[in-house]
Amino acid sequence: MYGARVVTIRPLAVGECGRVVEIDVSEEDDVVFVQRGREIVTTSERWARPRRDARGWMPLIEYWRPALEAGGVALGAFDGERLVGMAVLRVRLTRDTAQLAALFVDREHRRRGVAGALVDEVERLARVHEARFLYVSATPSRSAVGFYGSRGFEPVAEPHPELFELEPDDVHMVELL
Repeated sequence: MYGARVVTIRPLAVGECGRVVEIDVSEEDDVVFVQRGREIVTTSERWARPRRDARGWMPLIEYWRPALEAGGVALGAFDGERLVGMAVLRVRLTRDTAQLAALFVDREHRRRGVAGALVDEVERLARVHEARFLYVSATPSRSAVGFYGSRGFEPVAEPHPELFELEPDDVHMVELL
């Protein structure tokens, strides 16, 4: 809940994942983080992520599908009927580690508790699946890295090979559950 509005968190069926197009993920900043082992270095660099259309979302939706079919969970945050946030949990990245495979919050709904509510539920579900750790490869932006750091995530010394290959510029972090 934020302000006078209540955001509802609920699981999404695999077929509903296409609704992610409702979320405006656009963002820009003049700071980018670079990971060097467990150290995060701040650089002054212009960074921007545009809003995605359905075609732009398709590779991510296809990437999430195997995790969801293997028992993972997609969660939606709704303001009324509108999807304003989404998270995807991959329950088994490794034997004792789950992965926060996606976290997106609509530009107009940021800094209002939506991301925190989604991650709270992801953490709860990861614990239900007996994960000891939650892994995320975070966009190297001030907002993403700052958010995860505030939640207790810390950079990993050695990123997960599959995730590093997919997102080598991301900041790879883990949280003890």
